[in-house]
Amino acid sequence: MEPTKTYTADTEQEDLFQEGEFIEYTEATLTQRFLNYLIDVMLMRYGISYLTTYLLVKLLVTVSPDTANALFAEGQLLFSTYLIAVLNHVVYFTICEKSFRGHTLGKLVTGTRVIREDGEELRFKDALMRSLCRLVPFEAFSAWSARGLWHDVWTKTKVIQTR
Repeated sequence: MEPTKTYTADTEQEDLFQEGEFIEYTEATLTQRFLNYLIDVMLMRYGISYLTTYLLVKLLVTVSPDTANALFAEGQLLFSTYLIAVLNHVVYFTICEKSFRGHTLGKLVTGTRVIREDGEELRFKDALMRSLCRLVPFEAFSAWSARGLWHDVWTKTKVIQTR
């Protein structure tokens, strides 16, 4: 079992005579983070990517069959599906982490969420940057570094336990 780290965030009070309120956070374990990844990737790869690819092909075949043939011809198929997968990845993580207050389906299942290092909720920019940082080759191997996952370090965010 990985050691847990605890964080506190100082939130300002309206009453100037009271001290700040301290909220304690426990960082998510590496196992929880891995389960988040598996659940989210399965949802994206076997749900969202198939659906969006199917809808895109249907739309293109209806609107412009020549464009559909050019994009999904044998030589271009790998590039086209890769591009769709990257877009799905960025959209899924960005929208979920911003709209659902730091949660994705994987984080909901494991009882974790992402917040900024100062304890505040993610801004749209934070969620988008986390999604883009995940696209860096070999980023997943940063889980074994002493500093943590690059998409957390570079965006000054952390995944915490919520239950």
